[in-house]
Amino acid sequence: MDMKGKCVLITGASKGIGAAAARVFAEAGAHVALVARNRDAIADLAGEIGPSAIAIPCDVSRYWEIEAAVAACHTAFGQLDILINNAGLIEPISMLSETDPGSWGHAIDVNLKGVFNGMHAALPGMMARGAGTIITVSSGAAHNPLEGWSAYCASKAGAAMLTRCADVEAAGAGVRVMGLSPGTVATDMQREIKASGVNAVSQLDWSDHIPADWPARALLWMCGPDAAEFAGQEISLRDDAIRRRVGLE
Repeated sequence: MDMKGKCVLITGASKGIGAAAARVFAEAGAHVALVARNRDAIADLAGEIGPSAIAIPCDVSRYWEIEAAVAACHTAFGQLDILINNAGLIEPISMLSETDPGSWGHAIDVNLKGVFNGMHAALPGMMARGAGTIITVSSGAAHNPLEGWSAYCASKAGAAMLTRCADVEAAGAGVRVMGLSPGTVATDMQREIKASGVNAVSQLDWSDHIPADWPARALLWMCGPDAAEFAGQEISLRDDAIRRRVGLE
């Protein structure tokens, strides 16, 4: 897919799915804005990608920071075409009766409010231009309760509904809003889950997880015409038919 002239902002771009997506979009010709709290990691990745990438240290839970990141895309590349809401936390992994309220609230701030913040900052420009794509990286946890994951499940469920709301409000203005549920992916988050020993997901073997470049390639495909029929929906990489359409083996 040719993404030349397009600008994509990716949150949580310092590692995992976000870093893999940055490489995939850059290889397709896009300008990429790398957003994460780890300034050194995104600076290194931007250096690897080259002049088509900019690194923007940002905490997505703070609206003014993501607003400034979107403004930086307009300054550097003229506009923002694609927003990938990927930043997310699995911690705290703990029982509701035992969890730390501050940690629980921080997960909501990143996983749910961070998605809202990105949408709120990006949508006005996209709607005014009559074009744009917003994709939220979702999870099976958005639809199924899991022991010890109340913060993650609740925040991902909220983000999935927020994605549907954004589609209802923005589709008429030409903005495509979608979700991607990648399944379990071989990233640092899975190492945290494994170390916790809580619920069945922690018992999975590393070989059960898909590589990070699979959801990255799916995100790129979702920005193209072949995925137009899925606007307003959540796509799952557990679906063999979707994997075939993306071109995943």
